[in-house]
Amino acid sequence: MRTIWADGEARRFTLFVFVSMLAYAMQDLILEPFAGLVFGLAPGASTQLSGVQHGGVLVGMIVAGVGGGAFGGGRGEGGETRGLRWWIGGGCLGSAAALAGLALAARIGPGWPLTANVALLGLANGVFAVAAIGAMIALAGRGQAEGRDQAGLRMGVWGAAQAIAFGLGGLLGATGVDLGRSRIDSPATVFTLVFLAEALVFVVAAALAMRRAGRQQDMTPVARARRRLDDL
Repeated sequence: MRTIWADGEARRFTLFVFVSMLAYAMQDLILEPFAGLVFGLAPGASTQLSGVQHGGVLVGMIVAGVGGGAFGGGRGEGGETRGLRWWIGGGCLGSAAALAGLALAARIGPGWPLTANVALLGLANGVFAVAAIGAMIALAGRGQAEGRDQAGLRMGVWGAAQAIAFGLGGLLGATGVDLGRSRIDSPATVFTLVFLAEALVFVVAAALAMRRAGRQQDMTPVARARRRLDDL
């Protein structure tokens, strides 16, 4: 584990996985209560809204898998597809925009196109998720290609980061709503604050992904080789 953590690439990707999955999961437990409390939807209708989101996730995964080549082809320096980083960043920023839309929806109420907003959130979530999986697979194989049999350890570390962040994100989102409602009389205001916080976390995740992509693209071959030596 010390060897894995000493690898700068693996360490940075672990941080990205944790931050992005934290943002991804924060709305998981509060979307249906939001639809019921703010938009007055019945339980059946709010459950259908979750189905719309999951359908959007599926479409986003297909779009990223086909358009971004998430599971093969065109790998560049560092054993990964540089283009995947931009798909990841775009998916995270799209998710942030959709969550900002939900924050606005909380202020406007039933006049807002909630179904379309949730579908957009699912689409962006799917794009970033499948592109991140593609980058994860590429990075896991990088150590093996360099003579270090660490693919399983890398995947284990990233899987643990994902699982911890997913559970913690759901807890934080639900707890944030409960704490907010105990201090603020307006449910709309509470959901606005929580959704904006989620959007901010997604922006941070996008910055982590796109910063690395920009640095790789701007580097000369000598600088990239020096960077890899520094990571080791």
